[in-house]
Order: sequence, then structure tokens, then C-alpha cells
Amino acid sequence: MDWLVTAGTVLPMDAALTVHSPGAVAIQGSRIVAVGPAAELAKQYRPKRRLDRPQALLTPGLINAHAHAPMSLLRGIADDRRLDDWLENFIFPAEAKNVNRDFCFWGTQLACAEMLLAGVTTYVDMYYFEEEIARATKLAGMRAVLGQTMIQFPVPDAKDPAAARERCEAFFRAYDKDELITPAIAPHALYTNSEADLRAARALANRYGKPLVIHIAETRKERDDMQAKYGASPVATLARWGIFDGPTISAHTIWVDAEDIAILARHKVGLAHCPSSNMKLASGVAPVVAQRRAELRVGLGTDGPAGSNNDFHLLEELDLAAKLQKVTQLDPQLLGAKEVLAMATREGAEAVHLAKTTGSLEPGKAADLVLWNLATPNATPSFDPYSTLVYSAKSADVIDVFVHGRPVVRERRLLTLNQDAILAKARTLQQQIVLSLKK
Repeated sequence: MDWLVTAGTVLPMDAALTVHSPGAVAIQGSRIVAVGPAAELAKQYRPKRRLDRPQALLTPGLINAHAHAPMSLLRGIADDRRLDDWLENFIFPAEAKNVNRDFCFWGTQLACAEMLLAGVTTYVDMYYFEEEIARATKLAGMRAVLGQTMIQFPVPDAKDPAAARERCEAFFRAYDKDELITPAIAPHALYTNSEADLRAARALANRYGKPLVIHIAETRKERDDMQAKYGASPVATLARWGIFDGPTISAHTIWVDAEDIAILARHKVGLAHCPSSNMKLASGVAPVVAQRRAELRVGLGTDGPAGSNNDFHLLEELDLAAKLQKVTQLDPQLLGAKEVLAMATREGAEAVHLAKTTGSLEPGKAADLVLWNLATPNATPSFDPYSTLVYSAKSADVIDVFVHGRPVVRERRLLTLNQDAILAKARTLQQQIVLSLKK
């Protein structure tokens, strides 16, 4: 074995919700070979290296099912505004003046540093210059589904949707067999793309066997406007055009009814629930309980940090996702700690179409794992590991992180990225952004 990692408690997040206390994970190369009681694995294997954390909780790496990584450089640029106002009057103009290859490369490094230190090992992105985002993500050693944005007006990396598709096809070819990067196409939304362009995006994704990432039914206004324009809900309209006829990841998906949920379930669309973003923009509360009861796979996402959320701390989303369903439906038993942790791990992997690779600690899967320090005031005492992680633990409790069998965080220190250089570059770019907005 290359590694034997032991912990006070191991939550593999397999279908049986097994618990090993104390437990261990044996790693050979990039893959998990065995998971079980620590004493048994210690007798069975002679590893080259050991990592023993008797006061830690070991889980699969968290999966951020929806993000806009380079927007870390626009963090908090326009808070407390409606989505349409935020996009049209602040974000789109700021992006037009500032987003380029350098912006995306460094902004992604900043995002990856934050995510790794928060226990996120896999994320789904939607932005521009995705080849630069892929370069930075590989440098960080993270796993990602990276969606090249397609939108109906000129954007920093493409003058029109046809140019965006050309870029996307080149991206598909460049990362077709990559171990960490899954390239995708990401038409922004129904209201920002035509039927012809959406059909072309689906056809391109299917030709290369890649996912399609899209925002759907994020606001009531979007639902009502699309209903008036097309005579059907956004979900029904996209289904009629065949946009779900292939692997699809739908972000937000708040304003959907029972018929919409049935359509999404029939097409096995993965959902990305973003509670912080939905709350901050007053977009609404997604019917997550109904979606999961329909056997939809629902993951959790942070969204972007430029106003719709302000961080990439996915652990906060677990806590909020559970509490939002409880308080809006007046039932404290809905969406418990085990369920939301599954959404951030095993079900999240299914939602983003990576279930064969990651999401649980099982033999044959990639060794993506996180060790959480439970020897802290906020996590002591711990009567139930699921409850402790979801309702008590914080991102700062992350000690060690492995992705694809490789240590990327050790004792809260990034091993793959130069944090000082990233922060210095971010401050320089912030000054450039401020100056650009004054012109």
C-alpha cells in the first residue's frame, strides 16, 4: 500500500451508511483498496506511509455541485441586490472590462485554495476560458467538471454562441481522457440562449459524451417569463427541445412543480441545490424534499462568490440546506444530517455524473478524502458523527485532504498551491478591477 490513513471515526458514505470507529482507508496509487476497522487493516497491509489521526473524522471529499470559480476575484462586488439587477448592472459590465485568461487562471487558484481548505475535492464550474480554469485546477490537484459558458451576447472569450461552441469543442478534445477534469458545455440559461443554440449545445455534448450544465428556474420571474414566451415551464420547454437527452446538471431548479420534477427524474437530470445563494438573492426555496422523493439526485453548491454567495465553504450549505427545509415546511425531521451529508458526497457525485469515480470511500473508487479535527471546542463532545459534521463542525476544522490518492492539504497547509503568491496577485487584480469600474 502507498498509504494507510486511520481516524477515530470513518464515514465511508456508502449505501449502507457504514461507520468504522476507529477506522482506516488503504490507498494504492490513486485508488482506494480497502475501508474498514483500523485494527484489521493495520494487520492486513504494510503501507509505505501512514497518517494517523485518532481524534479526527474521515469522510469522502465534499462535492461542490455548482460554482463560478474565477468570480472569487469579484467577491462581494455587488451585494444585496436582485438577481437581474446584480447580473445586468454589475456583473456583466465588470466581467466585460476585466475577465481574460490571466483573471481566470488566478481567480481559479484563489477559489481552489479556499475549497481545498474547506474540504471540497470536486467542483462543477460554469465560466469563461475554461482551459485556464482547467490548468489552475490541475495545478491545485482538484477534480472538476468544467463547463464552457455559452450565452447569446458577446462575452470575454467568445463573440457569439457559435464561437463559444468552437472553444468548447477544442476544450473537449484537450481534456477528453483526463483523470481529474471532465469538460462540459454550459449554456447559461433558457432566457439567455435561443432554441437553436441550446439544441446545438446538446448535440455537441452528446457527440463527445460530455455533460451539459445549465441554470434552470432560478427565479419566479424566470419561470413566469419563460411560461409566457414558450407556453410551458422552463423544464418542460427544455425537455421538449431534447436538452435533457444526455447527462445534464441543473443549477438551482427552485421554481418547479410536480410535473417538472417528474420530467427531470425521467431524464435523470442531476440537480445542484444552492441554499446560500437562493437565500441571499431571495430567489426562493427549492423543493428539495420532493425532488429527492422523486429519486432525483440532488447535490449541494455554493454558487459564485461575487454576490450570490461570498465564499466556497460547502459545509455551510449542508447546515443551511437542512434547516431551510425544516423551517419552511415546519417539520424538524425533514432532511436530516445523514441525508445532507449524502447530498454533499455520494448523491452529489451521482448528480454531477461522477458516481463511478468519487463520492464515497469504497474499494475501486478514487482516494478523495478529508480528515476533520474533532478535538475543537465547537465539535466537543460528539455523540453522533453525522450531526457533529453538519451542525457543529466548521471549514476551519479540515486538517488533511487527499485527491486522487495525492495529499493536497497537510495540517491545514496547501501542498499544491502557493497561497502567498495567490493572495498577492488577487490584491493586485482587485486594484485593476476598481480602476476599471471608474472608467
